[in-house]
Amino acid sequence: MELTAALLDLCKGVVQPIIAIDGPAGAGKTTLAQNLALACASTLSTTVIHMDDLYDGWENALDEELSTVLANIVSQHKSSKSISFSRYDWHEQKFAQPHELPHSDLLILEGVGSGQSAIRSSLSALIWIDISAPEGLSRVINRDGDSIRNQMEKWLTLQEQHFRVEGTQNASDFVLTT
Repeated sequence: MELTAALLDLCKGVVQPIIAIDGPAGAGKTTLAQNLALACASTLSTTVIHMDDLYDGWENALDEELSTVLANIVSQHKSSKSISFSRYDWHEQKFAQPHELPHSDLLILEGVGSGQSAIRSSLSALIWIDISAPEGLSRVINRDGDSIRNQMEKWLTLQEQHFRVEGTQNASDFVLTT
């Protein structure tokens, strides 16, 4: 069974399903989220939220505040409400004013930390995309430029600690390798 069909099957009969796509930086989570949203568009209205929009900068990205924000987003979606949150502005290095996303049938959360234990019980499916750290770093540098290399090298350690504590890969319903 193809991944999209399996995910749609898992979402059948679930009120306000949520899919999380987690894994190391550079693995292809954003691309998969976009492709899933397109594939589901004929059946379900879909909202995609990127963890990069929720992180509080580099150093505080995977802290308890992210868990609180995610729990709030999940709660709003599960209650069939529009989703309100503040996006992080990476250029200004602060959160922007809150904005609202319209209610949708399916919520896709993508990015490092999207499958964390704080919200895992609310997920219809958790997808892990694996990639080696050097290959992931290379992809991110090719995509975003060498100016973030130092931050990304620190990020690799932070994400690895997060995944070890959270056990995200072992909790995943699907494991993909790039």
